[in-house]
Amino acid sequence: MRFGQKGVLTHGWARRGSRPRVVKQTEYDWAYLFGAVCPRTGESVAMVAPSVSIELMNLHLKWIGEHARAGPGGGAVHVVLVLDRAGWHTSPKVVWPSNVTPLFLPPYSPELNGIERLWPRVRVKGLANRALPDGAALDAEGVKAWNRLTIDEIKSTCRTPWLERKC
Repeated sequence: MRFGQKGVLTHGWARRGSRPRVVKQTEYDWAYLFGAVCPRTGESVAMVAPSVSIELMNLHLKWIGEHARAGPGGGAVHVVLVLDRAGWHTSPKVVWPSNVTPLFLPPYSPELNGIERLWPRVRVKGLANRALPDGAALDAEGVKAWNRLTIDEIKSTCRTPWLERKC
């Protein structure tokens, strides 16, 4: 997810008849949030980065693999990671951990990826209606916005019936 100083304006509470004012920033500094969630358990792994690249994708995949190896109760878990076909996802230079298998979506089908429904929540819940002084503050607010998500929010927002395992 890309987010930036440009920000998002949202609705807010105000006294009836008043015209509340909110600062809308116009700088164009951006940051990117790499995230992975388990819609069944609500577990998540994320990182904020200044750009997107194959190197950063490899770092994110490494963290996902390590998190899954720790697994609940210490048991290893295999991850099926649902991805779109962005260049930093499909490059032959991407290093896939042995316990992570990519599942690439068909082109133009972001609605099939549960995490895509989470990005607007992150933007509105943690990044809307504020002005940030610089890139470091932007990164810090991105981390806070991700950390504000609850396990129940992740589970309910990212639930993807087509992907659920039928046991």
